[in-house]
Amino acid sequence: MQDKEGFFEQVYQVVSLIPKGRVTTYGAIARYLGSGGSARMVGWAMNASHSSIQSVPAHRVVNRNGMLTGKFHFGDPKLMEQLLAAENVTVADDRVQAFSKLFWDPSVELE
Repeated sequence: MQDKEGFFEQVYQVVSLIPKGRVTTYGAIARYLGSGGSARMVGWAMNASHSSIQSVPAHRVVNRNGMLTGKFHFGDPKLMEQLLAAENVTVADDRVQAFSKLFWDPSVELE
């Protein structure tokens, strides 16, 4: 298996391809990278994304139910929702509305 930094960089490359106004999940990214059981590691990468050299739109990554589980890693717990709202993504009770419509699956979109 590759080192953690290499995996994180691969995650950041995928996340940087998520279009504005769309969201994906930790698990979808892990499956795309061939590590289906590594959704938690994708979450760790998102938590560390502020230290990446490139800009990573981490606000576009949510859990499998569309919940903003990473919101506390943005400093201000409302920032993730605000960033999504700026891209016309509606969030209510920390959940992306119309999640299935906005879901971006890298395994489909990037193949």
